[in-house]
Amino acid sequence: MSFNRHTLRIFSGSANRPLAEEVARCLNRPLGRCTTRFMPDSEIHVTVDELVRDDDVYFIQPCSAPVNDHLVELLLYLDAFRRASAHAINVVIPYFPYGRQERMAKGREAISARVVATMLETLGATRVIYVDIHAEATQGFFTIPVDPLSALTIFANYFRSLELENPVVVAPDVGRAKVAGRFARLLGLDLVLMHKRRLDASSVETVAIGDIRDRTPLIFDDIIASGSVLKQAETLIEAGARPEVHLAITHPVLLPGALEQLDAPYIKQLVVTNTIPIPPEKHHPKLKVLSIAPMLADAIARIHGGESMGPLLKHLE
Repeated sequence: MSFNRHTLRIFSGSANRPLAEEVARCLNRPLGRCTTRFMPDSEIHVTVDELVRDDDVYFIQPCSAPVNDHLVELLLYLDAFRRASAHAINVVIPYFPYGRQERMAKGREAISARVVATMLETLGATRVIYVDIHAEATQGFFTIPVDPLSALTIFANYFRSLELENPVVVAPDVGRAKVAGRFARLLGLDLVLMHKRRLDASSVETVAIGDIRDRTPLIFDDIIASGSVLKQAETLIEAGARPEVHLAITHPVLLPGALEQLDAPYIKQLVVTNTIPIPPEKHHPKLKVLSIAPMLADAIARIHGGESMGPLLKHLE
């Protein structure tokens, strides 16, 4: 490890403080003191409560719901750290906001992910770290260094510990085929693709492309929000898959109604990570949470020590 004279400092916004505390413990560092206040008129006020002059700051803030509050809080902290003369402001955003709005699907609409990237850079971010972003091309919106981490290895290590009968990785749609293919290679498994075909203006047919009969499906995706990916499990069962579907999904957005679909008898488990905190009302017996804190801590240590990020970016190969 090369010498770095700038002190490593870990700070957290209000979005997922338990994750930041776990990262700090992994690095054997105290979590820096800062304060976020939500004012009566809905404005947000932030202060950094200790000196950070000439320090290397790593600020951890996933922008989950309420997305705009957490995003503005992050932007305000960027300004506060810059005005406090921090040497570097590394933004760790495990869940990147507006990541699904990375292109113009039709005319006269905003490319919102690009807007977020521009704001982060303008306010002083010197590096961005995120996990399993929806569109890999989002990295190109930045001119500063970006580290696109993934929970693929974390999921792979977990599923290797299980004794699944004749498993196969399933990509929920064509857009996720590339990433799901990497997951399949990590596990040494075959890949099946779910393909949506529009029948008419009001109906869509989903078919499985690949050998699924008598196999245990392992569906991999980046986000579970409304739970539409859970409905695809029924299609797999109808196509002859074993009635034991496992889901590995990085970001548990879990909008109302999504967890109800876990009650289906053919859903074995939903495995997610702690990029987004899961409140008690969203807990479910079939929900298992894996921690990304050791991976984030490893990334921070490598960046601060001037080491290669290659071992953490093998999923891009």
